[in-house]
Amino acid sequence: MAEQYYKEAQKLGQREYRACVAGGRSACLPVLDDIVTPEQVLKGSDLGIEQIPTEWIVGTKTRGRVNTFAPNFMPVAPESSEFAQKWERLCEAHLSEGIRDPIKAYEYMHRYYVEEGNKRVSVLKFFDAPSIPAHVIRVLPERSPETENYYAYVAFYKCSRVNFLEFTHAESYGALQQALGKQPDETWTEEERRRFSAAYYYFCKVYRSSGGDKLRTTAGDALLSYIQVFGYDSLCAASSTEIKKNLASMWEELRLRQEESTIELKTEPSEERKPGLLTRLLPGSSSVLKAAFLYDGEPGRSGWVLGHELGRVHVQRVFEDRLQTTAYTNCMQGDPLQVIEQAAADGNRLIFTTSPRLQQASLHAAITHPELVIMNCSLNQSHRYIRSYYARMYEAKFIIGAVAGSLTESGRLGYICDYPIFGQIAGINAFALGAQMTNPRAQVFLEWSSVKGPKEAEEKLIKEGIHLISCQDTASLSRGKRSSFGLTYIRGEDRELLAAPSWKWGVYYEKILRQFFSKTVQDEYESSSKALNYYWGMSAGVVDVSFSETLTNGTRHLADFLKESIVREVCSPFLTPICIQGGETIGQQQGMLNQEEIAGMDYLVENVVGSIPAYTELTPLAQATVDTSGVTAATEKAGKEA
Repeated sequence: MAEQYYKEAQKLGQREYRACVAGGRSACLPVLDDIVTPEQVLKGSDLGIEQIPTEWIVGTKTRGRVNTFAPNFMPVAPESSEFAQKWERLCEAHLSEGIRDPIKAYEYMHRYYVEEGNKRVSVLKFFDAPSIPAHVIRVLPERSPETENYYAYVAFYKCSRVNFLEFTHAESYGALQQALGKQPDETWTEEERRRFSAAYYYFCKVYRSSGGDKLRTTAGDALLSYIQVFGYDSLCAASSTEIKKNLASMWEELRLRQEESTIELKTEPSEERKPGLLTRLLPGSSSVLKAAFLYDGEPGRSGWVLGHELGRVHVQRVFEDRLQTTAYTNCMQGDPLQVIEQAAADGNRLIFTTSPRLQQASLHAAITHPELVIMNCSLNQSHRYIRSYYARMYEAKFIIGAVAGSLTESGRLGYICDYPIFGQIAGINAFALGAQMTNPRAQVFLEWSSVKGPKEAEEKLIKEGIHLISCQDTASLSRGKRSSFGLTYIRGEDRELLAAPSWKWGVYYEKILRQFFSKTVQDEYESSSKALNYYWGMSAGVVDVSFSETLTNGTRHLADFLKESIVREVCSPFLTPICIQGGETIGQQQGMLNQEEIAGMDYLVENVVGSIPAYTELTPLAQATVDTSGVTAATEKAGKEA
């Protein structure tokens, strides 16, 4: 029997050898000594004995056995050779009692190179063994942008000791920790590792049988997307039939993950589709569109929620009998998915979820209810089944920064930001660059309300002698009193609001609904294969800025000039080259950052004094927001420091 198995393995090896020669590829196993230096090997770290994935054993440590195996580790030596006899004896041992002795292997860039035990690997690969016991030495590459994904894996491995998982994008390792309810640097227990391992291999079997091998993404990418939609506990409890059904319902989401660019930004409202001749001749439909607005708080306690509620009231008044809107408040106090389900049961077919914290429930509902159109208020979200919408508030912040720079005598300005999420970082940088434009000495001292609180952030700046502060974008409502917002001059108990940005949610929702009524929104979705992010600004009328009458005419003229220039797209806050913290430069030649680069900012410009907080520094509410919309620097910082 062992002789027959060797013949079959040899045929597989010869076939692989011929295919490599025909394709102009190397017909030998890769050799680690040809890839890394002896110094790198000597610095390797001993990981001890562990089970390693068979599929990721790709080569040998030295050149001694390269001609004995094809690149798939199948033998090519003659049947009468001593090598063949040893291979057959190992085969018999595997069939009778199993191969238990660990091999010795070096791990480099998440792949394994065998120093001792090549024949054992060959036999076990032939029998499709999922893993092999091995004494592993890890060899680290030089750190560079090209190896950041691998170093994210190494940080994840320190916490989890999971070596069989691979992601396409570095941030996914931290995203998995979050999806499992763990802190970025939280250590896994042995029971957690066993449970995850069982769930992973069970999922992989179903995923691959469903056609996952035809996608360019990894099984890990698909697993993370599945968990983010349906939950980890649901995965662990699901049958193969349920997993297969759920995968089918979210297949577009998985296909999107294999694209290099997953997001399509809509920076201006599209031209509305004109009705056809037949539509104009026939009487109009008497049906009423029902639209739901879901809030994570109450309008009477949150300026952010109040802004969206005023937007809802505005569109109800504008569209009158064509539209029926319903507000659902405090959606995060229970299960937000149940609130969306209730909104759907109430007949709503267009649902606005107005907080990044509602994104996860929005995605789940959109996948399980394809008849719904769900839009989540967030930015830079690569989910196919929901649209996201956000305003280019950085345009207003740039103008306010220019005003602040012209007013400060000391050159020291304050900035209080809520959450380290996409869109907010652009606002910080735009403010700092605007201040620098009118005052080259301007420094912006950054504090975060999501670390200790808005009051504490404000007090810290005032103690440092800073009185001109860009406070929160919207007023927080507490016990009927409004907190500081906009650009405010603070001296003791005296507060003077000098300039304030405004989110024109009524205008935003009106434009979206007009496009919905004309089927433009639906056509955009059908004609695109990416995640649609609506990112409108001053030119669309959804962002504005107001000023105090106490400002001088010269300052007002400057602000009006900048606003008109931004609306006409002849001015951008982000002209390159831009110097950022750490001495790096964004863009070597004169030009403008595109909207994708602005939306994805996770760095601070050089005249900002402060940093993006680590995930563990944030309040629980802030962590929940960062979990869905946080910039990479906020979600990964703690993991890198571990």
